Formats: sequence, structure tokens, C-alpha cells
Amino acid sequence: MGYDPANPMQDRITDIGPPHYEQFFPPVIKANYGKWSYHEILAPGVLVHVAESGDECYTVRCASARLISIELIREMCDVADKHCDGFLRFTTRNNVEFMTDSKAKCDGLIAELKERSARMPIGGTGASISNMVHTQGWVHCHTPATDASGVVKAVMDELFEYFTSMKLPAQIRVALACCLNMCGAVHASDIAVLGIHRKPPMVDHDAITGLCELPLAISACPLGAVKPKKVTNSKGEEVKSVQVNAERCMFCGNCYTMCPAMPLADPDGDGIAILVGGKVSNSRSAPKFSKLVIPFIPNNPPRWPEVTSVIKHIVEVYAKDAYKYERLGEWAERIGWEKFFEKCDIPFTIKSIDDYRLAYDTWRCTTQFKFTNHIK
Repeated sequence: MGYDPANPMQDRITDIGPPHYEQFFPPVIKANYGKWSYHEILAPGVLVHVAESGDECYTVRCASARLISIELIREMCDVADKHCDGFLRFTTRNNVEFMTDSKAKCDGLIAELKERSARMPIGGTGASISNMVHTQGWVHCHTPATDASGVVKAVMDELFEYFTSMKLPAQIRVALACCLNMCGAVHASDIAVLGIHRKPPMVDHDAITGLCELPLAISACPLGAVKPKKVTNSKGEEVKSVQVNAERCMFCGNCYTMCPAMPLADPDGDGIAILVGGKVSNSRSAPKFSKLVIPFIPNNPPRWPEVTSVIKHIVEVYAKDAYKYERLGEWAERIGWEKFFEKCDIPFTIKSIDDYRLAYDTWRCTTQFKFTNHIK
């Protein structure tokens, strides 16, 4: 029968949205949901949560690539079936976590994972570098200025000792986005790797009328840099096309998303920018945006040596100079950004001046804001 507003669930044969997350809780978490007293980090990658009832939940965190094979997923499921009653979870930074309800099970789980450490290394908790969150890269995305998985692999190979230990002053979160559309959340990470285009899109006047809806390509530009124009194609025919105002273009690729005849990728012009100092936490200071410190590094696959060396040097200088519990951006603000550039051997350019045009809209709009009596 048709949809009955008075009985919306009647004869319903489809589902809308994902299943409720409660179905996937391990029994110990479901039984103590919202009733946890405290938690401790027992070792790098190993946590215990203790509930008001006295129940314990042990969690072991392992690194996982964002793009993994079905064979590795099956291996993870085998470990979960053997030690965790089949339960596991993935974090937002591509870690996989196994949860058990007893110390004995946890010890057996850790021993099992150590035998598979080449594929599932334990770590990423506390004062460490957690797994890098990243975007699609050259594998799947159509607008990237750099690769994702390749850069992440190269960087984490250099920083691996900081994943398996907790010897940093505080946590460091590293992120990568392949272009400035930033589906990798690089605006709020301690160290951010951002793929950047440096040239405006090309326009294929021979193909554009057959491939594109011109009004969509024009309206897709957030800066109004794409305008309609009549041109002559290679056959000498006058066709409707577009032109790009290079001075207004910010190389975001939105037009290419709507119009395949406006490609943006360029092997020589594309590269990587490094941003530093962002965070989401507001435990000791307000959340912070990342700040540009290196405007351009060329793509040099397969190991991106310039990128990895810069990031490793920043981490090592921070680890040596920061106070305990001080995040990277907090350290830079304490010593002064001028000193940050000096200590990290990074040349300062005019492109590194913070000029967020909408900063006044977000002034003091955090949970750090404290209302005082005089406001009343």
C-alpha cells in the first residue's frame, strides 16, 4: 500500500540511514554505557576503562591503512573472533581497536597482535603520533594535487617510533588533504599536509559543449572566476565556452567537478604545502586553526623526501623544546611564531602571514568563552 502519514512504519520494507550504533557495542560497553568512572593508558596503544560497577574494558589500538585489502580485514576479524567475541571498531584516524572485558584476554590479544606487528602495530595513544587521517589521492579522487596513501606511508615510516611510544610532550595529530577542498580536516591538525594546485584550469573548447552544462560550471566557482564566452574551436566553428580569470582563481577544482573539460591537474605546478598548529581540543586552550608555514614543496614520488624530512624535523624540534602536555600550536605561540620558523629552519615568506578574512566572525566563539556579571 502507499505511504500512510498516520502509520509511517506500516508495511515499511526499506531502511533509512545506518543501523543504530548500540547494536555494535561489546557487551561490557553496552552494560556500562554512560557509567564509566575513569580510564588509564597502561602502555602505548593499550587502555583500560573502569565503570562504576567495577567492570573493566581493555582496548588495544593498532594502526591501519585507510585503503586496505580484504585479506587484512579478514585477518582483523579473525583476531576479533578469537579474543574479543567478534567485536572491533575503527577510529576516525584509521586505527583499529580491539576491546576485551578482562586482563587475561587483553594479554592474549596483545601477544597475538605482536606476532602480526608488521601488519597491525600497536600504539597511537597518549603523547604519541596517532595514525594519519587522509583523503583519496591519486587512487580515487579527480581533483588531487598530490597522492594521499603514498605520502602518508612515507611520512609514517619516518615517524613510526612516535606511534609505538609515548615520548612526546603531548599528542600530535597529522593529517593530509590532497587539495584545498580539505576533506582531510587539515585545518585542525597539529601538522597538516595539503596538496595545492598553482595554475588555473585549462579549457578544452573542442569538448566543453558536449561534456558540460555551462551554467553549472560557471556557478560552481566560489569566486566568480569562470565566465561564459564564445570562442572558435580547432575546426574553426564558433562555440559557447567559458574563460577563467586567473587572478581570481584559487585553484579549488570545483569547476572541474562540474565540467570534465576544465582539467586542473598539472605535474609541474602541483605540489604540497605544510600547515602547523591546529587542534580540536580545548582542554587547556581554545581550538586553533592550522597556519601555513611552507607554501610549496614539489611532488617527488614515491617517497616524497622533502616532505618527510620537514615534518620529521618539526616533530623533533617540538619534542625537544615543548613543555609537557603542550600541543604543537601552543608551543609555537609560547615561544613566538618567529622563533618557531627559526628553530625549525623554515624560511619565512609573506605567504605565511595569517590573513583569515572571516576571523572577526569567529572571535571568542568557543567553549572557552566565560560570561561575566557585567554582561548582564
